[in-house]
Amino acid sequence: MLKRKIILEPRDLWWEAQGVFNPGVAEYNGRTYMLYRAFGRDNLSRLGLAISEDGEHFERFDQPMLEADEHNPYERLGVEDPRITKIDKDYYITYIAASVYPADYKGMSAHSLNTPGVPWRVRVCGYRTRDFRTFEKLGVLIPNLDTKNPALFSRKIQNNYWLIHRISLAIYVSVSTNLKQFGGGYQLMQPETEWEAAKVGVACPPLETEHGWLMFYHGVDEKSVYHIGVALLDRQNPAFILKRTKTPLMSPEEPWEKKGYVNNVVFVTGVTERRGMLNLYYGGGDKVVGVAKISIDAVLESLDR
Repeated sequence: MLKRKIILEPRDLWWEAQGVFNPGVAEYNGRTYMLYRAFGRDNLSRLGLAISEDGEHFERFDQPMLEADEHNPYERLGVEDPRITKIDKDYYITYIAASVYPADYKGMSAHSLNTPGVPWRVRVCGYRTRDFRTFEKLGVLIPNLDTKNPALFSRKIQNNYWLIHRISLAIYVSVSTNLKQFGGGYQLMQPETEWEAAKVGVACPPLETEHGWLMFYHGVDEKSVYHIGVALLDRQNPAFILKRTKTPLMSPEEPWEKKGYVNNVVFVTGVTERRGMLNLYYGGGDKVVGVAKISIDAVLESLDR
């Protein structure tokens, strides 16, 4: 069982009063920086900034750090679920721009288990920063495709930048030479077992180890319960899965994971590593931010069970 605790809860500020969850994290200047999804009374999502000296106790600001561009039709419903990857000297934030297609739209759209029938339009977008004060907007990274859960690998592989994301119920991988535009890619992983029967999606950015890339992912069962698993990808070609957990590494157990804005959700979106120990940062019940602690050795052992 992973040690876990709540580290952020909603404050009585209109822009985050309904929920704070699904955070991206990175180490910068010896501190942990967190961009978390804040869900406001206006039913829009923004990104708040929190900073910690120890990775558990965070100081927040009274205003959001990043908001939707009111002139961007892709961001009409806000910006969601940031994931942060450091590549060389830059920090890249991948996130989802949320909107809906027009009411008379007849084509394919993003599917949500919680709101079936709504023609969601979602796009993978990005920011770049070096100091978490100023942010360069990169725009849409995968054009003309409804896809979610984007996360970048932390270095070039085979002379390309790699991005993993979810289309429908499966995880895909895409590549780019310039970090500005990625193709639709090809399928990496699809559901296999009961605890991930409804869909699988990327959790936090992949973590490189001597054994391969650790890719944490969420699996959703037929009862819409979210679980966390992990796969080991080849270091030189992450399109190859070396190992994959047969049972969940993490499932909803705490009251704040079982009951929230959306019930029965553990949704990892950030990870840090210090001296062989991992902090997994996640949304609990689409309401709060939690952290779960586990050693890299324990994660690797779970792949052999």
